[in-house]
Amino acid sequence: MAGPSFIDRAHVAPDDDDFPIREGGRPGILPQDLAEETPFQQLIRHWMNERHAPDILPGQEALLSRLLDHIRKQSNDVELLRADPDSSEEEHFRIMLVQTEVERVKFVIRSYIRTRLHKIEKHARYISSTPEIHEKLSKAELDHARRYSQLVEYHFNQSVLQSLPEQQRSMEDNVAFMPPMTAEPDKLRPVFAHALQDCPPMRLPDGTMSEMQRGQISLVPYYVVEQLLLRGEVELV
Repeated sequence: MAGPSFIDRAHVAPDDDDFPIREGGRPGILPQDLAEETPFQQLIRHWMNERHAPDILPGQEALLSRLLDHIRKQSNDVELLRADPDSSEEEHFRIMLVQTEVERVKFVIRSYIRTRLHKIEKHARYISSTPEIHEKLSKAELDHARRYSQLVEYHFNQSVLQSLPEQQRSMEDNVAFMPPMTAEPDKLRPVFAHALQDCPPMRLPDGTMSEMQRGQISLVPYYVVEQLLLRGEVELV
């Protein structure tokens, strides 16, 4: 989606210009090529990270805005070409290719936003009460989390809590051997992390130290690689 248009790239594209083949035949983004990622490749990486991470990750508003602007421009160009009676059959075929790519990008954008929305609603109360998470959300996302949390709390109060004894009506209860009233992300959940570069040592659950070399894939609890993921040193697969 960056640089030359899709039509220009289609003339000189290899078998798969979005996902180069890694050594060993696994498709994906080569670690050494991260600086040359197109915006769409960046979106796919953030999308996969968001889908696999139990916690909500920092939003990508600038990237989404850039892609949406490009989609609008491509859509306008397509409409102009479709309305041109002098368009050749070859140009109509190119229009179909452009429309296909636009739909592909729109699908990933919608899925990325839905994934974030699901996490926000699942952990709305936790997000609303944890200030350090607020900077990961856009203003609209944070407002939605707060409103959703208030609605859920009102529903619980009206349907259940008001009928309980007064000492049991709080949603802040933290009873031993019982799940908390405020659900938090499960950072103990195992994830597959792919190292995009040589990573610093990390402490595993058994207390031992381990280092991930570039290209290595490890199955570890999310909290072990959380900071590496936020720094862009690994991706989740």
